[in-house]
Amino acid sequence: MKNPRIALIHATPVAIEPICDSFKRLWPLARVTNLLDDSLSADLAAAGGLEQDMIERFCVLAKYAESCGADAILFTCSAFGPAIEAARAAVAIPVLKPNEAMMEEALATGPRIALLATFEPSLPSMQAELEQLAAERKARIAITTKAAPAALAALHAGDSTTHDTLIAAAAEELGDCDALLLCQFSMASAAERISSRRGRSVFTSPYSAVARLKQLIGT
Repeated sequence: MKNPRIALIHATPVAIEPICDSFKRLWPLARVTNLLDDSLSADLAAAGGLEQDMIERFCVLAKYAESCGADAILFTCSAFGPAIEAARAAVAIPVLKPNEAMMEEALATGPRIALLATFEPSLPSMQAELEQLAAERKARIAITTKAAPAALAALHAGDSTTHDTLIAAAAEELGDCDALLLCQFSMASAAERISSRRGRSVFTSPYSAVARLKQLIGT
């Protein structure tokens, strides 16, 4: 397949730049399109959980992307795992959840896995997704989680430096682990600020997701 078209579907505008940067670095020949519905995160927070109408909205978004000629879809919103699974079943092209590639890499790294998020409502679904994947792989894991919502507020206010600094500080509070996962695409810029610890690997969703998509359908 030459120059495949990848549809990126976002729930927040701050996810767009990190994933597009990863495509430029790792797979510049891919034709990337962006579809943003910034009401998704607000509606999820207001509802207090993932409801059927939200799941149906994800299916509509996936079908629309498919109808526009996408060869694959990547959702960048980490709080909507079951909705993305439903969207995957609704179309005939590959659909990748935002963190599944990163999680598989983490499972291969070691059993102590830390999840660090700036959008706190994403943590329950992220943990459930990781536990399900570990069960499928027959892997025993120990999960720790931490939220740094002030970092996301700083990013929305245009202060990327404070955003990265707060994430790095939260990473230090998590302590030792085998794999540290930055749960939001918008957190990727902070990876370089996180101090190295012996035996701890830091993973970002954009890098892992693009590498997986290139492996799946790239030429």
